[in-house]
Amino acid sequence: MSVLIECVPNFSEGRDSAVLNAIQCAVEAVTGVQLLDVDPGVATNRTVFTFVGAPEAVKEAAFQAIACAQQLIDMRNHSGEHPRMGATDVCPFVPVQGCTLEECAQWARELGDRVGNELGIPVFLYEAAAASPHRKRLPDLRKGEYEALEGKLSDPKWGPDVGPTEWSETVAKSGGTVIGARPFLIAWNINLSTNNQRKADKIAAQLREKGIYARETTGELSKGDDGKPYRVPGLFKSVNAIGWIIEEYGCAQISVNLLDYTVSSIHAVYDAARRLALEEGVVVTGSELVGLIPQQALIDAGLHYLRQAGESTAKPISEIVDVAIRALGLSDLKPFDADASIVERQIQQDGPLVSLTNRGFSELLSSDAPAPGGGSVAALCGSLSVGLTAMVAQLSTKITKKSWPFGQPRPPAWSEFDAAGHRAQQLRERFLHAIDADTAAFDALMAAGRLPKGSPERFQSMRAAMRQAIETPLSVLEMSIEAMQLAEVAMTGNPNARSDAGVAVSTARACAEGAWMNVRINLSGMRDQVRKAQYAEKADSLLADAKALSGRLLSEIEEFLK
Repeated sequence: MSVLIECVPNFSEGRDSAVLNAIQCAVEAVTGVQLLDVDPGVATNRTVFTFVGAPEAVKEAAFQAIACAQQLIDMRNHSGEHPRMGATDVCPFVPVQGCTLEECAQWARELGDRVGNELGIPVFLYEAAAASPHRKRLPDLRKGEYEALEGKLSDPKWGPDVGPTEWSETVAKSGGTVIGARPFLIAWNINLSTNNQRKADKIAAQLREKGIYARETTGELSKGDDGKPYRVPGLFKSVNAIGWIIEEYGCAQISVNLLDYTVSSIHAVYDAARRLALEEGVVVTGSELVGLIPQQALIDAGLHYLRQAGESTAKPISEIVDVAIRALGLSDLKPFDADASIVERQIQQDGPLVSLTNRGFSELLSSDAPAPGGGSVAALCGSLSVGLTAMVAQLSTKITKKSWPFGQPRPPAWSEFDAAGHRAQQLRERFLHAIDADTAAFDALMAAGRLPKGSPERFQSMRAAMRQAIETPLSVLEMSIEAMQLAEVAMTGNPNARSDAGVAVSTARACAEGAWMNVRINLSGMRDQVRKAQYAEKADSLLADAKALSGRLLSEIEEFLK
């Protein structure tokens, strides 16, 4: 698995397209980096860039973008609604694939050293890269914004980690930059049916983790035993929020940063904002995403709203995401482009085989091309199996208990169908990915075989390709058993769809047998006898389990249909 990290620098410019184009060119000039999104804001005078790639490439692209912003943005002339401290205000690294948050923190420190020393920009390290706990939070480091930077430079508690500690023309122009590593942050604005700043501020204060200052009935700030004002904690952990007015939209917004959507979900914050807004006599009209969002955050939201409506969650992932987009009002201000805004859709597009029509796949399969072959077909059978199971699950949840066919055994709890159908949809995505992965493994094996004989590169490439060619169908074999288990749940569902559940079992068995054959034939070329024996034992054991389970289920289906 290749290592991928994401970088989401925020630049203090949202109006001058020439400046933004120059920064974009600086990023795209670095080989190995994919620019996913550029999201400018006129009122905030701020633009969020998002790009991904291998760590060294991303570090280089981030450095070049920061250097470009230093040349073209003068903070002495900057104004905008969003808090900011420098031309490149903040530059976080986010782990995407094959790496940890701690590794991203180290890469962030390396970038910070280079920016501070080579560009002469004061650098403040935050979140996972922070030097001490009190410096982790971005709002704390940025307190007072650009205007407070001169006094902060020589402060031993809040001064920069790297770079100049004295005010100069260079620092006055560039400001400071906050660099670090964090989990995926969702930058998101909730739209209100008002332009009342006070109401937006109040709602934001109640949502954010930091909360709001407590007040006495007299209106005076409440104070603790130490004589200092104290805060009432907000509703949500890992949430920052402020209120502001966006003139271009003619309304107030609550600007929200979800620092960890697995701790505080986007739908929970949205629902709470709607309730708090009503208490203030205003309405949440929708919301606006800034930058990208992980697909799982929208899946979680879609599932929440489907359950809230009493509807089945056994729908395709794309439909669940569409439910979330509508429920969160993400198209309130402008059309929401899911393909452009969901990070996985940017970096994990469907493979060439999955993208084919039924006819196109069948024709390619029937040609004299060595791939796709049996492994891809086995994975296709798996996707068809769980697709049928998801369908039967939904058909089962639509039948009320009163209308359940007379004389048929009572079904299990509706939630069991729902859970099985949703899991089937998740498994369907994995099977579809395996269709192309199996052919890619074969192609890698052929490419390794064409390298010069006796070369170290050939040996290493052959070994890696061989393992891929075995482990891909082996994973399909493992998934086929879960597909049968899900089909077994479907068999207790809508009796009118019992034959569909039976076909789900049959196709899952075909998947298992086809995947086992591909594991076995690829094992013939493996030299590592110990690993070869381990693979063979696992594959044989899985096939035996698959045959036993499918045999029992198919016997039950045959009895039912007689």
